[in-house]
Amino acid sequence: MAGTAHSEPSSLYAPSALVLTSAHGESVAATPQRAVTLTCAPTATGTHPAPKDACAALAQVKGDFSELAETTRGEPRFCTRQYDPVTVTAQGVWQGKRVNYEHTFSNECIKNSEGSSVFEF
Repeated sequence: MAGTAHSEPSSLYAPSALVLTSAHGESVAATPQRAVTLTCAPTATGTHPAPKDACAALAQVKGDFSELAETTRGEPRFCTRQYDPVTVTAQGVWQGKRVNYEHTFSNECIKNSEGSSVFEF
């Protein structure tokens, strides 16, 4: 009698691996000046300067990049009103779901305050 072969999952974690970019300009067509990788499962790693903080911020908003600004609400922000647009992108997989995010902030200071630690690179 032949038995049925069962494959074991290679990991108990849904994949969470992202490439994050930052570019000066109003669209993704701008040439990225900086790109980092961020992997959050099973541990926080990548070329991101603070992967643990970035993964914690994403976990707090359940991977909804548009909600990142909510994690810093109430904290003091002192940014100028200068318009010098910065566009960020996030592409990859968050907890097994495809991610393709793009957002333009009015300047670098706003990006760093509203983008949480995720886009601070």
